[in-house]
Amino acid sequence: MRGITTTALTVAAMIAAVSLAPQAQAADRGSLNGSFTATSNGEWARTNDVFRNEVSVRALWTISSQCSYPSECTGSVTSDQGWTAPIYQTGGTWYVKHVVPNWIPCPDGTFASGLQVFRFIRATPDGASADPTSNTLVGEDITTGPSGACGRSLPLYITMPFKLIKLS
Repeated sequence: MRGITTTALTVAAMIAAVSLAPQAQAADRGSLNGSFTATSNGEWARTNDVFRNEVSVRALWTISSQCSYPSECTGSVTSDQGWTAPIYQTGGTWYVKHVVPNWIPCPDGTFASGLQVFRFIRATPDGASADPTSNTLVGEDITTGPSGACGRSLPLYITMPFKLIKLS
């Protein structure tokens, strides 16, 4: 009787281990974790939909995320530029949103904040097509100032190509 109980427990433990392993792997599949170089290319910037050179920005991001499904993930980003923000993925697209204080200088010496949104997907290194296993991500860096800032009813809107590359 003792031999049957031990064998049954061993089989049950093996089944549990096998059934839990794929779930753990599926939960981690697609997550972003580690250090990344984040680059916003100012040479191709558009200000209110008109091409205008802006300063290119390169930063170091540390990302920690977990996925509940392969295309639904949440976590946080810490930038060496001094900000931390949530990161999330839905439908294969990643998003990072944070407020940029004092982004728009006004003629009267005051400043208005902007909302910066990074939107990106995993892609081939040249950015030509999607690649769900790639450590290169491409997309846009979009910063918007509120309408009415500095006494203008037109919002300031700057968008730049964005690339995120995992450091080894």
